[in-house]
Amino acid sequence: MSQRTQVAIIGSGPAGLLLGQLLHKAGIDTIILERHTRDHVLGRIRAGVLEQGTVSLIDEAGCGDRMHRQGLIHHGIELSIRGVRHRIDFKGLTGKSVMVYGQTEMTRDLMDARSMAGAPTVYEALNVMPIGYDGTRPIVRYVEDGEPKDIACDFIAGCDGFHGISRQSVPDNAISIFERVYPFGWLGLLADVPPVSPELIYVNHERGFALCSMRSHTRSRYYIQCDASEHVDNWPDDRFWNELRRRLDKQAVARLVSGPSIEKSIAPLRSFVAEPMRFGRLFLAGDAAHIVPPTGAKGLNLAASDVHYLAEAFIDHYRGGSDKGLDHYSPRALARVWKAERFSWWMTSLLHRFPDTGPFGQRIQLAELDYLAGSRAAQTTLAENYVGLPY
Repeated sequence: MSQRTQVAIIGSGPAGLLLGQLLHKAGIDTIILERHTRDHVLGRIRAGVLEQGTVSLIDEAGCGDRMHRQGLIHHGIELSIRGVRHRIDFKGLTGKSVMVYGQTEMTRDLMDARSMAGAPTVYEALNVMPIGYDGTRPIVRYVEDGEPKDIACDFIAGCDGFHGISRQSVPDNAISIFERVYPFGWLGLLADVPPVSPELIYVNHERGFALCSMRSHTRSRYYIQCDASEHVDNWPDDRFWNELRRRLDKQAVARLVSGPSIEKSIAPLRSFVAEPMRFGRLFLAGDAAHIVPPTGAKGLNLAASDVHYLAEAFIDHYRGGSDKGLDHYSPRALARVWKAERFSWWMTSLLHRFPDTGPFGQRIQLAELDYLAGSRAAQTTLAENYVGLPY
C-alpha cells in the first residue's frame, strides 16, 4: 500500500510531535511513524525544565494552555557546595526564567492536539526504513498490522532518538561522530511527595552529585550520582532516601519528605554529536543527532531548537519558495548544539565526582565552585546558558 505526504516524520517523541504540529499549523501535510504504542511513549519519564524559547514554540504550536496552567515558573536554581547553598538568580542576572513542566505532559498535549486536528500518526509501525533520501523521491517503508506499506514524500525528518533508524540508515563514511561516555549515571526516583525546595537544588558532595527537582507542587523527582555499572534493583527506596539525605545540606534534610517511588531508573550519561544533520532529503533532529548529559537541562530544549530551525526551513520551502533554510539547517542547528554540549559538559564536570580525579582535580573543582559562588560575572554566564541561548 502506497501513501503520499509532504514531510514524513519518524518518531513521535516531543521533537516529532512538535515539528508535526508546527507544520500542520502552516498547512503542510505530515505523517508520523512511531514504532511503539501511544501508552509506551507516554510512559517515558524524562526531563521537565523548559527554556523560554521552548515555551514559545509550544505556544506557537497551539499547545500551551495546560502548560501555562500547571507549569511552575522558576526564576533561579540553588547550588549546594560543602553543605552551603548559593542561589543563582536567573531573573536578576538575565531577565529570563525557565518553566518546570514534565516532558510526559508536553508530549500528551502535543499528541492530543494532533489527534484533534485529524493529522495521522501510525503507532506500532515496524521495520521502518527511510529509502532514497539521497535522490529526489524519498520513501519511508514500514509494516503495519503485518502489511508492508510505503510513504512517498518530499522530505524525511528523523526524530526517532539516539537508537532510531534514521541516523543508522546513513552510511558510515557520510557522518562524523563525536562522543564522550561518562563513568557514572543518574539514579532517579519519582514520588508523590512535596518538593524539598521551591527551586531546583544542584548538589556537589564528596559522596557524589545529587539533584532535587520536581514535576509539580505535590510530585518530586530526585537524582543521585551512581556508578555506571549499578543496577536499579540494588536500590530499594529506603536505601535511596538514606543516601540522598547524606548528600543534602541540613536545611534540606529537615524539609525532605520521603515516600514510595512511582518510578525509579538509572540513566547513563554521555555527550554525543553526529555531523552533519542533513543527508539529502533526510534531516535529523533531537536525540537522533545529539545527546547531552542532563546536568544542564538541555536535551529536550535542544530538540526544540532543532525543530524551530527545521520547521522554519520547511515553511520557507513550501510557502516562500526558498531552500536557504534547508541548506543552512545543519550548520545553524549545530552551532547551537555545540554551545549546549559545552555547557552541559561544564556543569557535569563542575558538580560530579569523577573516579579518576585525584586530589588536585578535586581542589580545582572546589576553587571553581567558590569562584562561581562569589562572582556575578560567572553566575551570569551560567544563568544565560541555563535559561537558553537565543535561536
